[in-house]
Amino acid sequence: MPDPRHRLGMQAELGVAAALEATGWRILARRWRVPEGEIDLVALDPRAVLVAVEVRARRSERTGGAPQSVSERHVRRLAAALRHYASETRVGHAGLRIDLVSVRRCDGRWRATRIAGIGGW
Repeated sequence: MPDPRHRLGMQAELGVAAALEATGWRILARRWRVPEGEIDLVALDPRAVLVAVEVRARRSERTGGAPQSVSERHVRRLAAALRHYASETRVGHAGLRIDLVSVRRCDGRWRATRIAGIGGW
């Protein structure tokens, strides 16, 4: 039987990708993995910035919110993976950034909140 948390994460990533594409973003890769780490979504934003999008889904904030769940070590791994992606694929871009998208249940509906440039990136 599949892990419900895994299913929730996959659904959240699909929803976030669709929402970003609807606002002019281009999704380049999903769950891109290298030794440095895994990036949930790699995208070009409307200004051609190459973005590693970390998607965090929460049924509740009992154990803390999405921003508190991303450690400095994880941000460093995302940054290294994004640099690896940029050098390996040679996608033309106007810079690099890491964004966090928090997906949570609110008033019976799913809500997404994007925090741009986490970890000083």
